[in-house]
Amino acid sequence: MAALKKGRNASATSKPWRSLALILIAIVALTGGMFASGHTTPRLGIDLAGGTSITLAAVPEAGQESAINKTNMDTAVSIMERRVNGLGVSEAEVQTQGDRNIIVNIPKGTNSKQAREQVGTTAKLYFRPVIATELAGGGAAPQPSGTGEPSADPSGDKATDGASQEATDGSSASATTQGRGVTDALKADESPAATDEAGPSPSATGAAADPDAKLQEAYAKLDCTKESVRATAGDGAKATDPTVACGQNSQGQWQKYILGPAAVDGTDVDEADALLNTTSGAGWTVTMKFTGEGSKKFADITGQLAQKQSPQNQFAIVLDGEVVSDPYVRQALTGGNAEISGNFTQQSAQDLANMLSYGALPLTFREDSVTTVTAALGGEQLQAGLIAGAIGLALVILYLLFYYRGLSFIAIASLLVSAALTYVIMSLLGPTIGFALNLPAVCGAIVAIGITADSFIVYFERVRDEIREGRSLRPSVERAWPRARRTILVSDFVSFLAAAVLFVVTVGKVQGFAFTLGLTTVLDVVVVFLFTKPLLTLMARRKFFASGHKWSGLDPKALGAKPPLRRTRRPSAPAQTKEA
Repeated sequence: MAALKKGRNASATSKPWRSLALILIAIVALTGGMFASGHTTPRLGIDLAGGTSITLAAVPEAGQESAINKTNMDTAVSIMERRVNGLGVSEAEVQTQGDRNIIVNIPKGTNSKQAREQVGTTAKLYFRPVIATELAGGGAAPQPSGTGEPSADPSGDKATDGASQEATDGSSASATTQGRGVTDALKADESPAATDEAGPSPSATGAAADPDAKLQEAYAKLDCTKESVRATAGDGAKATDPTVACGQNSQGQWQKYILGPAAVDGTDVDEADALLNTTSGAGWTVTMKFTGEGSKKFADITGQLAQKQSPQNQFAIVLDGEVVSDPYVRQALTGGNAEISGNFTQQSAQDLANMLSYGALPLTFREDSVTTVTAALGGEQLQAGLIAGAIGLALVILYLLFYYRGLSFIAIASLLVSAALTYVIMSLLGPTIGFALNLPAVCGAIVAIGITADSFIVYFERVRDEIREGRSLRPSVERAWPRARRTILVSDFVSFLAAAVLFVVTVGKVQGFAFTLGLTTVLDVVVVFLFTKPLLTLMARRKFFASGHKWSGLDPKALGAKPPLRRTRRPSAPAQTKEA
């Protein structure tokens, strides 16, 4: 058994090229992914790129102090992210700070005034009847059925009273209105007249002052494929007015809508939840519970919609002017509860439930501070940080060259590998998880230089201790590794634990420092195990190091090594003599 174990260890230590090949493949693959993604530089935070930082404080309604909780704050963050992204800002940062503040960091190139108005106002959630809709690129959207009654397998979201119903598919059930004016369609006591003409036509008079004509003109010009248009669609419309809006169906296509006056306000929703309906096989659904007044309003509107043809048997759930769902109904929902079923995923159902819940949040947000950060100031600070890092790195390299001589080649090569991995991974994390390199993160990377160098020093000193004991280099490298490995792992675990705790208990820019510190600590372990140790094993086979050259850093004389360990025979016992 001992011989087998010894053979395995010898085989593992005799093939260090495997580890070196593995880390080389990883570097090449990550670098290829970086260039393929088009993000060849790390994403910069607001303090380096410049922009606007807005601090919002949550203010509860009277008697609703408990409304400031993690769930409501997270929902508010998701709504604000949608608002800012609607302005075409793809790199904005929206995050909570403490238990009642939200920080919005918007990079340069954005209208800061418009952004402040978007994130600082309370979300407006309405339930509006659908008058007309079609795909944004033109043409009719798919209809639930040709007769106006939903088929057994319709293609749109469906609102029910919670009873078992057929599952449906997202928000694509919209069809064009059948040649009717907006004013006529809004009359609850008339049924729609069907024609073969697709899309809403102008009113018969065509008068420029006719609100119907103006709305249809805005509808005809509405191009929901453009993000800037979607962000401003329906701006200025009151809850009591019909309006136009954009929304995305389950196939990812944009649709445009003409919507009637708001029938139910978001504050009429008491609560909303995403649930997995295993009883009817509907999958993930969204349930709504209305207030007493909201129940009456919802029963009235669903009773009217149930008597109409598609798409006018649908109501649009509109958040901040965008249609987030457009379920149809087949009966009046009078119980104060409703269920929206469709081909929801868990995430999409939860997103819709959060949006519905936000309309009932008893929270408003007060603008506490607005800070404008110029790119010039961030650039100066970054330059100073990079200079400090370069000085620190130069001092570390000089120390390694002076003290370890030839061994410093291995340490410097390991530092370069660690730096390459850090850079590539940071570049990839920007587009994947939104990681932004800010000044504290740069500080974390600088601190990591010392942590990484410390791991090399621990291993080198263990090897030198073995040589001082009189062993040759190759066995010293293998005997020193287990003890050095334990020390490195313990040290890096403590650093990673500190970084993790700091990341959890802090917010904002300090998290950038903690994240970078934790990332570089993990990479330190990877580099030491897959690069430093195998490389030293290979170098130990070279005559320059194995012979203990005075410039190798492993000269036995310079280290004060003991004479080589040799086995000596045990002296034989003296012969016993008989006493005379």
